[in-house]
Amino acid sequence: MLLLQDERRHTAEELSRRLEVSPRTIYRDLDALSSAGIPVYAQPGSTGGIGLLPGWRTNLTGLTEPEIQALTSAHSIDALDDLGLADPLRTGLVKLAAALPSVQRTAAEHARQRLHIDGSSWFGEKDPVPHLAVLREAVFQDRKVRLGYRDFEGARSTRVVHPYGLVIKGDHWYLVADDKGVTKVFRGSRVEGARMLTDSFVRPAEFELRAFWKDWCKRFAAQRARYEVTVRLTAEGAEALAAIRPGSERERLRAGTVTVDFERLSIAMSQLVLIGRGAEVLEPPELRARLGALARDLSDLYGTQRPS
Repeated sequence: MLLLQDERRHTAEELSRRLEVSPRTIYRDLDALSSAGIPVYAQPGSTGGIGLLPGWRTNLTGLTEPEIQALTSAHSIDALDDLGLADPLRTGLVKLAAALPSVQRTAAEHARQRLHIDGSSWFGEKDPVPHLAVLREAVFQDRKVRLGYRDFEGARSTRVVHPYGLVIKGDHWYLVADDKGVTKVFRGSRVEGARMLTDSFVRPAEFELRAFWKDWCKRFAAQRARYEVTVRLTAEGAEALAAIRPGSERERLRAGTVTVDFERLSIAMSQLVLIGRGAEVLEPPELRARLGALARDLSDLYGTQRPS
């Protein structure tokens, strides 16, 4: 009933996916709802679907215990501070709690005291995003933005974009926007200027932010720069390298000869130098030469007697 109250028609297949049951079960449930006096109807045809009579609402109230726990944990999402939505979330949760029956209000406070979500990293610095407030306003109002941007290579540009949404991944904010007919992703910390224009734009009806972001991340992972290094690891070196590499790589980092993708030479240098004798680079020659030169420089610096 709650799914059907959004005043649009759903197909049985769509409802079966959302509720994780078969379409046959959906039709049985519709018969049961109709028998109980709920004004549900099914319209055949390619433009048809299942819906409720306009204006009908259920008086169903109350939340399950897992729903209460999920809602009360939302107050600790620090990213909302960046958007200026932390205080509205807190007051909204207070209003929600006040509307709950007394037993569920107690359950909400019980959950709040026992679950806290800290999305920040331990040592990484948070990206500064000085224009986030302007971007948020433009996203919610469907207004065009004149964007000053500096890309990964340092090249600066100015463009007018249609901002579709904001995404936070880890400690980094990203703007998803249409740039001359192409949907692109801009890192928030590289936005050097943002001015909301008076012109609005029409957001594509088929665009879904969550689905776009999931697909973009897959494509980004597949297309990102690669710097593959063949390295011989000792048991201690494998353990040390596994501790600083992404979790998806740790299973295959064992003593012996392995190939690791460090993305860039600078990253390979900074990580392998920490391993010391535990990792010997075999390929590529340029990295082996760079590490050798660094080792000689450090030996010259620290190998002599300490100055008085």
